[in-house]
Amino acid sequence: MKKTLAVVCAVAALSFAAAPEAQARGCIKGAFLGAIAGHYMHHHAVLGAMAGCAIGHHVAAKNDRDVRAAAAHRPHN
Repeated sequence: MKKTLAVVCAVAALSFAAAPEAQARGCIKGAFLGAIAGHYMHHHAVLGAMAGCAIGHHVAAKNDRDVRAAAAHRPHN
């Protein structure tokens, strides 16, 4: 049992070490606000958090695209 637990812990540690960096821009704020909204809408905080994370990430990605597009059209001095 101890050997199995040690192997599982070692595999988990290696998985986390080898994982690429996450791009969670906007997800945390969206999840927080979605959880609050979901809590007040018939106690669906988890569903609200998941939807808020997806929406927050989408809005942040859209904002990044808009900023990059505006920078590309700006004349260089």
